[in-house]
Amino acid sequence: MPFCTIAVPGESAPKRKVRYLRLFDVYGPLLTESRRDICNLYFVCDLSLSEIAEQKGVTKQSVSEALKTSRELLDSFEERLHVVRDDTEYSLAVSNMMTDVTRALESFARRHPEFSEEMGSIADMVCVGERIDPEKEE
Repeated sequence: MPFCTIAVPGESAPKRKVRYLRLFDVYGPLLTESRRDICNLYFVCDLSLSEIAEQKGVTKQSVSEALKTSRELLDSFEERLHVVRDDTEYSLAVSNMMTDVTRALESFARRHPEFSEEMGSIADMVCVGERIDPEKEE
């Protein structure tokens, strides 16, 4: 019998698993050692409930209950602290900003072909995150 999880409308099982993996990455240290071990085996090692139960020497039901409680705790931590939500929003904002910068560089390079090579180098820095050594460039 599958354990209960907080449903997010339109969220598929793989997306739900990824969401809990992210929550576990952030809030895992707040769980008890036993719950942390079970979550690690389930989310990170991708073991089944039966495999975890066998490895831990407990029933499949106790593993299911531990995961259910852990998910509820992870959801509760995120509801209060918003670390994952804020990180996601920040990452999206940075991505949008980088896209805007890249488009502006491309637009400038089209209008000023004499600077297209330099704009391409700057765009590569923005997209790849590499720094160009000014002494090497000259």
